[in-house]
Amino acid sequence: MEDLTILEFVKKVQNKEIDILEHTHKVLEQTKKINKEYNYFTTISEELALQQAKQLKKNPKGRLAGLPISVKDSICVKDVESTAGSRMLSGYYPPFNATVIENAIKQGAIIIGKTTQDEFGFGVFSTNTQKIPKNPFNKERTAGGSSGGCAGFTQKAEFPHLSIAESTGGSIAVPAAFCGVAGLTPTYGLVSRYGLIDYASSLDKIGAMAQDPEDAFILLNTIKGYDEKDSTSLKAKESNNKEVKKIAFVEETLDINKEFTNLIEKRIGNYDTVSIPSIKKYALPAYHIIAFSEASTNLAKFTGLRYGATEKIENYYNEYFPKIRSKYFEKETKRRIILGTFTRMAGFREDYYIKAMRVRTLIINEYQRALKDYDILISPTTLTTALKFSEIEKLTPLQQYQMDLLTVAPNLAGLPHLSMNIGSINQLPVGMMATANHLNEAKLLKFAQIVK
Repeated sequence: MEDLTILEFVKKVQNKEIDILEHTHKVLEQTKKINKEYNYFTTISEELALQQAKQLKKNPKGRLAGLPISVKDSICVKDVESTAGSRMLSGYYPPFNATVIENAIKQGAIIIGKTTQDEFGFGVFSTNTQKIPKNPFNKERTAGGSSGGCAGFTQKAEFPHLSIAESTGGSIAVPAAFCGVAGLTPTYGLVSRYGLIDYASSLDKIGAMAQDPEDAFILLNTIKGYDEKDSTSLKAKESNNKEVKKIAFVEETLDINKEFTNLIEKRIGNYDTVSIPSIKKYALPAYHIIAFSEASTNLAKFTGLRYGATEKIENYYNEYFPKIRSKYFEKETKRRIILGTFTRMAGFREDYYIKAMRVRTLIINEYQRALKDYDILISPTTLTTALKFSEIEKLTPLQQYQMDLLTVAPNLAGLPHLSMNIGSINQLPVGMMATANHLNEAKLLKFAQIVK
């Protein structure tokens, strides 16, 4: 079964050449086995998957007919525990599906479970969580974050499978690179965020992971679309222009890792270079100020009163709230809340948050100038291959934040980007990131087909 492409598998299901109920049983067994060894899932939704398989067996229709889909834990699935990797939301069973889940199920997808992530997406390595996912190539190394469970399982699954992931500043691209799979982050607003447990509302994007880049677009084309329930959802149509005539390497990323650059050169051949100065100068601080400020606001509702974990109220509310938040939020989450609260306080807002938003506009303008002359901008996805957990433990929080250097800029600009595997170094995969202009996902697909 693992030899079938996504399209071949779906076709066989539609033609009833595959007993989808029997296949789903096998998928769940394999998933449990993999999860026991690698910690890729917070919840395996066995009951839901079998129920969907039974219904689909009667009428196997849809572009994802019978296809096992894993879902990042921050995306709500009805009656399946959805915690965003946090003890604060332990025991939360949403009474509704996120729009992307509804869209996938309508096309015959089978939801097999929720994948491990950093708490609320706060991390580069998926280590800010209870059960840490392991790299599929080396269990002593990280699978990347925050969509580490999505990426690791996508690589490890021995059956046709796609994963619905989410990115704020690189949470799709980084784990995709570390695990050697394709990670597709769409234009901001192309995919509805309704039903996403948010991190930073102006940055969060739901996207796709697959073993093959072209398969990631199959999932994207299923889950995208305007949604009136999401105020940031775009009505604008994607460009149909698939021409990829001019490619440029982002100049500021050429010398970051020479081994990575050499692998990219072998894959794409000749290229021009284009400068986006803000990538190295301003992108990281601007991203973290904006993301932490928005996270501080979004997480303010988890006080143990109406939302989040609760306990018996014995004292005044101003004692109860800190008690709940101190107990159920992890260390990294508290750090980001404190920093974000500071940067948006009266007296500091102008110096930090407002200035970061101006820098964000500067970054967008720099990208727009570059994309006037070039169809695709390329760079390595990450600074290194997947680190060992023992190496991560020695990094300061600031050093960990710096690992997102190459991915935060396109996320700040809301641009679509694709991380794809281009080889390996010391038996660890290396990712190349391709970035296109807003709503130019068609060019990313064409580029993936050209360099495949």
